Amino acid sequence: MKTFMTRSLLGIFFGSFLGVVTILAVVYIGGKDTLDAAILAKNLFGTVFCGWFFTVTPMLFENEKLTLPVQTTLHFLSVTALYFIVAFVIGWIPFTLKGFISMLSIFIVFYSIIWFAFYMYFRKQAERLNAELREL
Repeated sequence: MKTFMTRSLLGIFFGSFLGVVTILAVVYIGGKDTLDAAILAKNLFGTVFCGWFFTVTPMLFENEKLTLPVQTTLHFLSVTALYFIVAFVIGWIPFTLKGFISMLSIFIVFYSIIWFAFYMYFRKQAERLNAELREL
């Protein structure tokens, strides 16, 4: 429970940070002088929620009772469902078949790259630890 709470707080803070960075980018790069408060609040809540679930759902990979393919499948399905629900409700993605398919394709590419990078990192860590154990 402590890990869940810690990750929840980190995710909320990270989502808030991304929301503020996005607002600053819209104001300074986009040249907007005023922002609609309702749209701003909706987008901030969306980024905070995304920050939360993207930091909490990796806890699935810590469940040693599940195999890596099951962990990956559960994680992928949960983050995909949560992200697309938020993205459609807020309006980040147009609610059309073309919008869904194009964003799902981009999502899968980024998910695969990030998953592979983490896999290779932890594989390298395991190899290093095994080598240190052999030296004992």
